[in-house]
Amino acid sequence: MAQPLLLDSTWREQQKFENAEAVYQCTIAGTSSGGSALSSGGDGQFNNRMNTLETENKELKKIVDDMKKMVSKLESRVTALEGGKSTGTGSKPAPAPAADDDDDDFDLFGDDDEEAQAEAEKIKQERIKAYADKKAKKPVLIAKSSIVLDVKPWDDETDMKELERCVRTVVMDGLLWGNSKLVPVGYGIKKLQIMCVVEDDKVGTDDLEDAITHFEDFVQSVDVSSFSKI
Repeated sequence: MAQPLLLDSTWREQQKFENAEAVYQCTIAGTSSGGSALSSGGDGQFNNRMNTLETENKELKKIVDDMKKMVSKLESRVTALEGGKSTGTGSKPAPAPAADDDDDDFDLFGDDDEEAQAEAEKIKQERIKAYADKKAKKPVLIAKSSIVLDVKPWDDETDMKELERCVRTVVMDGLLWGNSKLVPVGYGIKKLQIMCVVEDDKVGTDDLEDAITHFEDFVQSVDVSSFSKI
């Protein structure tokens, strides 16, 4: 940009430059024309012209430097206004314009998220079912008790075999009758001592006593002789 200014200034002073050049060449060659030029202008005129040229060259250089600075400032302002897009440099491109509002509602991965959630729920249900099946197959510990009952008759004339038969006719869910024996209590009277195993959650001692004393023609009373957990 500074070169046209330099050429323009040089062209306008062409005649002066040519005269000075002729004087300079004549001086070096030692010719008479150089002598006449020196006599007409002298060394002082030549030095003045050279000084003038030097001053003009400095001014032109300063103008060129100022113009370079101005161009650099303009480029910086254009870069800032265009959001980082600079001409003639390798800067990053400006960000793309924002998408329309309709595009904001579009979820690129929406279907994938729903499928992932469905798959996770399926796995969860399968694990719950597997745990329930495993728990169902595991044997449940049933609390049981061993009970020995003393069944007393009314007198020594009571048929103890019939009494025992009546006792064993008592049937309950969770009740299992065991061994029995006759134990003397005095005056020729014997009591029936009978063992049974019951499930605690299903059969209680009160239930057994009520069921056995129901045979009131043979049974006077029922007592628990021993009770132990199994």
